[in-house]
Amino acid sequence: MDTETFPIKLKDGILILVSTIPYSRDSITLYRELFSPKDIKYIWVEKRLFDELVRKVYDEQIRKKTLEGLNPRPEIETAYSVFSRGQALFFGLILLIFIYGLYVNALKTLIITNFIIQVFYVLFIGYKLFLSFFGEFDRGKEIVKKEMKNLKDDELPFYTLLIPVYKEKEVINQLLRGLSKLDYPKERIEILILMEEDDKETIESVNKTLKDEKLKDYNFIPIVVPDYLPKTKPKACNYGLIFSRGKYLVIYDAEDIPERNQLKMAVSAFKIYPDKYICFQAHLNYYNAYQNFLTKMFTLEYSYWFDYMLPGLSKFNLPIPLGGTSNHFKTEKLIELGGWDPYNTTEDADLGMRAYLNGYKIGVIDSTTYEEANSRLGNWIRQRSRWIKGYMQTWLVYNREPLKMIKMAGLKGYLSFNMLVGGTPFIFLVNPILWAIFIFWLITRTEIVKPIFPPEVYYIALINLTIGNFLAVYLNLLPIFKRRLFSLLPYAFLNPFYWILHSIAAYKALWQLFTKPFYWEKTQHGLANNNNKKS
Repeated sequence: MDTETFPIKLKDGILILVSTIPYSRDSITLYRELFSPKDIKYIWVEKRLFDELVRKVYDEQIRKKTLEGLNPRPEIETAYSVFSRGQALFFGLILLIFIYGLYVNALKTLIITNFIIQVFYVLFIGYKLFLSFFGEFDRGKEIVKKEMKNLKDDELPFYTLLIPVYKEKEVINQLLRGLSKLDYPKERIEILILMEEDDKETIESVNKTLKDEKLKDYNFIPIVVPDYLPKTKPKACNYGLIFSRGKYLVIYDAEDIPERNQLKMAVSAFKIYPDKYICFQAHLNYYNAYQNFLTKMFTLEYSYWFDYMLPGLSKFNLPIPLGGTSNHFKTEKLIELGGWDPYNTTEDADLGMRAYLNGYKIGVIDSTTYEEANSRLGNWIRQRSRWIKGYMQTWLVYNREPLKMIKMAGLKGYLSFNMLVGGTPFIFLVNPILWAIFIFWLITRTEIVKPIFPPEVYYIALINLTIGNFLAVYLNLLPIFKRRLFSLLPYAFLNPFYWILHSIAAYKALWQLFTKPFYWEKTQHGLANNNNKKS
């Protein structure tokens, strides 16, 4: 069925059709069969007006689709419910066993708990090191670049860019002008700017910017998302997905500056990789990398993640937690997966796992989108706590039925998912406890903590303290030498202090998981110093 034609009125045997297509014989035949009218009147309108009309007529149905997913799935498979009944019983039982153990034999209980934590710590660091060794991103990129040179503009597929923005008046002008510089034919691209209904300032800023003569030739389509809960980025993206026409689709955040050839590189990757690849993640990095301590640590963290971890996961065909921006999708497959979970605050990680469970693959392309690294501590904590909360949500969603998950993902995929998506928040939560014990012993040299560190636990803990921290620093050094970021070399050794901030964010995330699970803490943009910006 033609999705850009629909009936608006049937009166006295006359059917009125509205369409973006000047004349659609297939649509006329279809609606003649459905309604048997005496006559059909055909009204042609521009795409923008057509979409506005659809939003008004089908508002209730569209809202429902954005919440249930474009391919609806049960609530149990979303983050709408924080815990399933089985999970609530399981965690409640674990807590009761721990409390009972403390009552019966506190020392033995603490030794067992300490042993489990120390072993997991070794496995976590070891797994990241393993992926890093095999995650060098060199293979395949030259083939993609060669294919990109063979692309012809008149043969390129139609591309949709989804731009979800909320309270972004400071950076929206930069974004729209940056997108107009992409190396892709203007007539084969649509840019859907998704704005929230109550965000009057951003709406005004967008409308003002789009009046610029230099932007009038570009297919910018402002879309106002109605004000209903949850007010999250994935819900806005689902809203935009309904109106997307592109064969391929990419998400960009408000402060993003993608490299000019990124769309063509994604098209090339889709052409040469097997059909099972339904998404390619571009690298993310920062244009204000050197602004202060936070931005420098953020840069090291992201460089390591995109240069080593993601390629390592891709190499071994393991679940990939997508980044929240610069994900290039096959639109048809994205709709098949149901779009994004509107209740998950890291909708990208959730979608990456869902793609994996459905037998699809995710690749990484050698193109970078530059973002604004958080330069203020409060802002950083808000953003990071949202990400960690989303990891917690995603881990819970895909552990509702562990046996079913193992069957679908395979033992390898299931363990990797739990190690990264579940293990990351867990490590951040237990770190302060381990540090507090060590610092307490270092200062007091007390014998109180000695009983919970028998030899079999002590030596594992010693490995974590020495080799574990060394490896954590070493992993941060890898991107420094690969990207020649030598001025950041001293900051790699400050990684343990950076982890303290992660732990603060993790405890905030845990609190919000119980009190405000769907709350989307806004990250303020436009704080980068101009002299730190990449042009």
